Amino acid sequence: MLKKRIILGALVLMAFFSLVSADIVEEIVAIVNGDVITLSDYKEQFDMTVQMLRQQLSGESYFKEYERLKDNLLDMMITDLLLLQKAREQGLNVKEQVKATIAQIKAQNNIESDADLVRAMNAQGIDYDQWVKQLEENMLRQAVIYTEVDRTIALDDAEIVKYYKQHQSEFILPPEYRIKAIYLSSVTHAASELAAKRTEISEKLKSGQSFEDLVTAYSEGPKDNGGDLGFFKKGELEKAIEAGVEKLKPGEISDWIEAKNGWYLIKLEEKKESHQQTFEEARKDIENKLFNEIRSKKIEEFVKKLKEESFIKIINPNPLNL
Repeated sequence: MLKKRIILGALVLMAFFSLVSADIVEEIVAIVNGDVITLSDYKEQFDMTVQMLRQQLSGESYFKEYERLKDNLLDMMITDLLLLQKAREQGLNVKEQVKATIAQIKAQNNIESDADLVRAMNAQGIDYDQWVKQLEENMLRQAVIYTEVDRTIALDDAEIVKYYKQHQSEFILPPEYRIKAIYLSSVTHAASELAAKRTEISEKLKSGQSFEDLVTAYSEGPKDNGGDLGFFKKGELEKAIEAGVEKLKPGEISDWIEAKNGWYLIKLEEKKESHQQTFEEARKDIENKLFNEIRSKKIEEFVKKLKEESFIKIINPNPLNL
């Protein structure tokens, strides 16, 4: 095995020098079996991931993930490449899944043709062909994980029962509140105008007009089903709103509540008290938790084995000098 890896490494290095002699100047960051990761590959992946982090995170969370990215990106790219090589070795084909995904995206966005999708993506600065390539590669990697890891996992019923018995506190559900709301925005109205509207709505409620009719007439929030916002678990609502809701009994209406972006009048439609889930209610969550724990460990072991069996040479561990 060692001799094979040395020969493979020598062949890849010879290919690299032939690229240089052909006037294709591209710095190689790492060699992974017969493939290379170039500086432009690395920079493209780094820039794309940083942009995604900026869209999703801010402050300390962003900087923490940014540092993690700097430390781990090259290793992640090597792992991705190894999985892709494994997919090629196994002859996996995901073209039908790619087509189905593209069709689903078109349907969800009311896009009729591939040409329209290409134009829509171009308008957002997305290269369609590159996007399809990345989509297919991601699906190939997922297919390898499925064949090599997911299909090998079998959960033991006894372990599921044991977990439930030993972690009872995890399955205590918090209270849930189903609410309706009249919302007045403090962004689009002056304070005096808001005060007058609140008084007007309160007086109409006292005179017998229904909450639902007032939602239709005044609310600047959702108006469907009389302003029904659905169920919220304890901790999901803004603190000021939750404090007001907790004082109510089903059918009661709160006083006006000032929140971050406006004023709310809340009607409590229904309350579900905190309760312990039965085993059958909790079973699916336990199965998912145990499956994912086993899956993470097996993926780590599988990737480690792939690396041990491969020729990997890191030429520049810090390509961007960060």
